[in-house]
Amino acid sequence: MKICALIPARIGSTRLANKLLIDLEGKPVIQRTYEAALQTGLFDQVIVVTDADEIETVIRSCGGEVIRSEKPYESGTDRIAAAARELEADVFINVQGDEPFVQQQPLARLIDLFQDPEVQVGSIRKPIFEQALIESPHIVKVVCDRYDNALLFSRSPIPYARNTEAPLHYYQHIGVYGFRKAALLLFPTLSQTPLEKVEQLEQLRFLENGITLKMTTVQEMGIGIDVAKDIERAVAYLKQQQGGAL
Repeated sequence: MKICALIPARIGSTRLANKLLIDLEGKPVIQRTYEAALQTGLFDQVIVVTDADEIETVIRSCGGEVIRSEKPYESGTDRIAAAARELEADVFINVQGDEPFVQQQPLARLIDLFQDPEVQVGSIRKPIFEQALIESPHIVKVVCDRYDNALLFSRSPIPYARNTEAPLHYYQHIGVYGFRKAALLLFPTLSQTPLEKVEQLEQLRFLENGITLKMTTVQEMGIGIDVAKDIERAVAYLKQQQGGAL
């Protein structure tokens, strides 16, 4: 299988302005994400898809490949689907631009899903235990059937614990996706769906159109950059890593 990583990198952000250009110990977030994806060794090609001159400059300055996407898109998946039309690959992995510490093992597990020819779309979840994370609308939760197919994604805590004595597990959805090319190209031809609009979660467009989304479970994914506090965590993590390397 030929595997291509596409990194959608929009300059705007509703919660943290210009977050992809924020410096993390000498490198912008988007450069660290690009380099982390490259260093996994999993991909035949790693490409940043952006609408911004600043991001293009950063990636080209470190020898990276860029595809420009000038028009506005409803989601990152719509953006990379436009880029994928002109690319040759069997599976495309959508690595979010704000994941500067994306790791090899979770991505390898995601790619492994596509050994099953029935899988068209895949993604990642991890268990969460802190009540603050479970209740946070910034943390997307997912519930699955017994075959690891996603049943629902929500910013609300799901499932609701009506029976407090029953076993209860919460999972955070990690916004890294894998697509066969046909499934990715299908996505932008589908209209935005009611739940997608309400929750502002693009993956619901697949579920509301009856398209199965297969999940794999990991224990750790790395620090994503979503709010200002994540920058502090990321810098602390990098300093710890650099200290350990001395």
